[in-house]
Amino acid sequence: MEEESEPKQSTWANIPEVCLRHIFQCLDDKDRAQAAMVCKKWSNAMNSGSLWRSRTITFHGNPSEAHKLKFQSALWYTKKYGKYLEALEISIVNLCSSNATQKFQRTMSNLFSHLRKCNHRLAFLTIRYLELDRAIWRNRFRRSFIKTLAFFLKKMSKHLDYLNLKEARLSLEDGCELLDSLSYLTNKSSVTEINIEDFFHTHLPVYRSTIFHQTMSKFCSLVVLTFNYNCISDELLNALRVHCAHSLSTLNIKCHIHDPHQQVVRGMSWGNLAKRVPKLKVNFHFERVLKYSRLARILQVEIPVSSIRLRSSCFSDPEWTIRPTLTILLPFYQHVLQRLILKLNNGHEVLDNELLQLVLSCKRLLFLKVWAFLSVTFMERLLQNRAERKCILTTIQFRIYTAQERASREHQLLSEISRKYKELIDSELDYFAVIYPTV
Repeated sequence: MEEESEPKQSTWANIPEVCLRHIFQCLDDKDRAQAAMVCKKWSNAMNSGSLWRSRTITFHGNPSEAHKLKFQSALWYTKKYGKYLEALEISIVNLCSSNATQKFQRTMSNLFSHLRKCNHRLAFLTIRYLELDRAIWRNRFRRSFIKTLAFFLKKMSKHLDYLNLKEARLSLEDGCELLDSLSYLTNKSSVTEINIEDFFHTHLPVYRSTIFHQTMSKFCSLVVLTFNYNCISDELLNALRVHCAHSLSTLNIKCHIHDPHQQVVRGMSWGNLAKRVPKLKVNFHFERVLKYSRLARILQVEIPVSSIRLRSSCFSDPEWTIRPTLTILLPFYQHVLQRLILKLNNGHEVLDNELLQLVLSCKRLLFLKVWAFLSVTFMERLLQNRAERKCILTTIQFRIYTAQERASREHQLLSEISRKYKELIDSELDYFAVIYPTV
């Protein structure tokens, strides 16, 4: 009598551990927990440190039951596997009441206290949209949160490489206290990238602050710095030149209409920094700062500008014109400009020729995104010049504003133009163009 054959095992039982970890990496916390109950091998995979190096915790100010469960799960697993954590992102949604800010402050205090004890490898920390200047932050809880975060940063400063506190909206003293925490151990910070865009209160002339200059001089390894123009001064540029010239590669600068931007910064300071950092890229984002006189004060010829974004929002002024910026100011950067984004409400002026001439003069321009009033035939002229290799654009994205009654005819014309250059678009371009009717 033949012996009974042993029951066949599923091929899943023999899957290599490295493959199993990749599968677990794609699952959310709930699915991971269920999969871990399959067998001992899968349970061991659940405890692999590689699965818990990066975590995102989303705090909802007014959460649904589903949001509560997901938040509690994310928090629990972050604590359980906190010793493996290398990247932590804390996302804040709809922080709309004092009770919510109090709960957030206490939750973060508990989490940071736990991680201080068990974690020795956190390198990336992101906490965006705190908006600590809002009235819902009572002084006691605001101060407690800042103190807790500063203490946490002091503990993690030895390993921390990236910090993003975008839109924290802090006072000058509190903001510098947090930044100083990064240099607590040696009076020098080795952080390579910080994002302090909208980090300080709106309207603060940070560029005047000696404390801020002293704080920034402690950063000695910055590669990327993202911040607001109201922080820029000769002193800051000189500090970056002296302490970060060997590492610095990118400055991302936001200039908002409500932030002070009338300070005098010498072109020599920019020129000296550019000489010490020959591969420096400076990216400007202008929010409703559109008048030529203001832009000319900021955009000095010595700055190695790689990217410019001009956004007008709903701003519309018949006396305002973008033409001098396109014809006089931006051509200064024709040998370095790589990205240009224009979102303009220019219904009172035609810019087709000026914009096309600027694009053709910028020999390194790769990315062009425009939302503006333009004629549809502009797209044909642009694509024709690209087909003739008169420019090297690889990305063309347009939202062409037009009157409601003309939208149908212009949409048809744009479709014909796109078909005419279909081969070019499909093979060489990231292309998007649409007619956007306005009332």
